[in-house]
Amino acid sequence: MKTLIRPALVMLALMTLVTGFAYPILVIAIGQTFMADQANGSLIVRDGKPVGSSLIGQSFASPKYFWSRPSATSPMTNNASASSGSNLGPTNPALKDAVAGRVEALQKADPTNKQTVPIDLVTASASGLDPDISEASARYQTNRIAAARNLTPAQVTAVVDANRQGALFGFIGEARVNVLRVNLALDALSAPSKQ
Repeated sequence: MKTLIRPALVMLALMTLVTGFAYPILVIAIGQTFMADQANGSLIVRDGKPVGSSLIGQSFASPKYFWSRPSATSPMTNNASASSGSNLGPTNPALKDAVAGRVEALQKADPTNKQTVPIDLVTASASGLDPDISEASARYQTNRIAAARNLTPAQVTAVVDANRQGALFGFIGEARVNVLRVNLALDALSAPSKQ
């Protein structure tokens, strides 16, 4: 029995050192060396304070901001600890009612906009935390934001273009706009200049 216990304890101690200490330290060192931004949560910092992450969606309700995709997390929106989709299928009456309500809210916020509402503005993503909207969704909201901020649609479009991200590797997915980044850029554009 002693011949079995000693090797088992040595193996336990060795594996604890390797998997419990050496491997995590190695992964942290590689992450901090080669991808520090991602390893630290992709935080967006303004005036020395974190205002959010470029990877987690945030809700904006004011007409002067771009609105995100709806969040499927509960009890509060964009709760990263409750990431999940709604699991409602396309024939589910609850999903149809939710989409109809969201379309109505978008049209009420900008009654002169006669464009078709982009689908990602009225449906939640699989994680319920999507930080991006499609380029079409950003352009759909441009006139409302321009009016609310006393800017021209061209000025708002320029901010969208400056914050547009192309398809991943040039061919995966579609062009997108990070909602938090574009809203912060709008705030910087609208802020009075300091002299």
